[in-house]
Amino acid sequence: MSFPSFVARRFLQFQKSSRSQNFISFVTLISILGITLGVASLIIALTILGGFERELKEKVIGFTTHIQVTTYTNQPIRYYQNIETTLKQEIPEIRTVSAFIAKEGMVNYGDATEGIIVKGIEHVSPESGISQYLVEGEIRFDQLDEGLYGCVVGRKLLMTLNAKLNDTVLVFGLQGHIQTSLAPNVMAFVVQGVYESGMSEYDDIYFFAGIPAVQQLINYEEAVSGFEVTLQNVDAAPDVAEKITQVLGYPFLARTLFQLYRNLFTWIELQKEPIPLILGLIIAVAAVNVIGTLLMLVLEKRKQVGILRSLGASSSAIKKIFIINGSIIAIVGTLLGNIVGFLVCWIQQEYQILSLPSTIYFMKTVPIYFQTVHFAVVSAISIVLCVLASYIPARLAAKLDPIKAIRLG
Repeated sequence: MSFPSFVARRFLQFQKSSRSQNFISFVTLISILGITLGVASLIIALTILGGFERELKEKVIGFTTHIQVTTYTNQPIRYYQNIETTLKQEIPEIRTVSAFIAKEGMVNYGDATEGIIVKGIEHVSPESGISQYLVEGEIRFDQLDEGLYGCVVGRKLLMTLNAKLNDTVLVFGLQGHIQTSLAPNVMAFVVQGVYESGMSEYDDIYFFAGIPAVQQLINYEEAVSGFEVTLQNVDAAPDVAEKITQVLGYPFLARTLFQLYRNLFTWIELQKEPIPLILGLIIAVAAVNVIGTLLMLVLEKRKQVGILRSLGASSSAIKKIFIINGSIIAIVGTLLGNIVGFLVCWIQQEYQILSLPSTIYFMKTVPIYFQTVHFAVVSAISIVLCVLASYIPARLAAKLDPIKAIRLG
């Protein structure tokens, strides 16, 4: 152990030698606590924001797709099998292409009637939202009996209708183009599966069924509303959307999930921008506390500093002593902040103590997403700021006159 390190550790020992020493120890603990709270707050905030972004992206992708292809006028698309084949052959970044139908309708059970969006889907992948958030039953869209098809609905919609699994509901669908002269078709569906995503936008409104049943319900014959395209990498969605538009041409329109849900992702970005600055100021305040602590330590130890200088210690050695003191405070506070931040986030992730109104935040509990980079960056910034802050009192200590320091001490 070097000479500056040995002396620095002796200066920070919490010994009850005098009332002033006890005060210095108390102020040191306050400085450590300030750094701990600053680091923990920043880690918790970034972890929660990362959780919001991941949850929203996963749920939106699960219930929609990376890219949605429709027409400018939302007209039915015929011969859609040829379009699916063309997209897969022309654009290698595409992983899957799946046709879908989406149309407004009404669902009735007993005395309850609710407005819904009837969505017919071609196939259900294990990564889809209704697969991941299925809580009851199974995903089954085939024909159960003559004129009777299976469906999957959200738990909230089912509760609103006062229905349950395996109940038969009536669905009213508009026939193709909106025409007031045509009465809506009525079909019976049996609830085969129930999902719950925590996003009221889906749980309250969407009614999932197979494409053949929905085509029959709204008289779409062999047509669909559009295509849902998934990619190997979602970050490539903007570039692939442009390629799809070029390949298919007019009247097709390709929109990414970031365009379809621009408000959600803009909200996340706006939340992320100011938080590092605001909470970074907390760490900066804690660094200023380190300055105050070390200045008081310099005043308390000025006699010892004078003795060390008189025994031959260089000014650079004295400076290193107090920089090491500041570094020890910074490292201890940062480590404790990491532990506190991790524990708070882990408790929330495991026990979901903090809940949210799903109608506002699109999820039921505060989401958590651990990222090593958050812990590393916050820790690095905290330690660097505190070490830089300790340079000021360290330099003042190095400039003390040995004779005056011993006399005044």
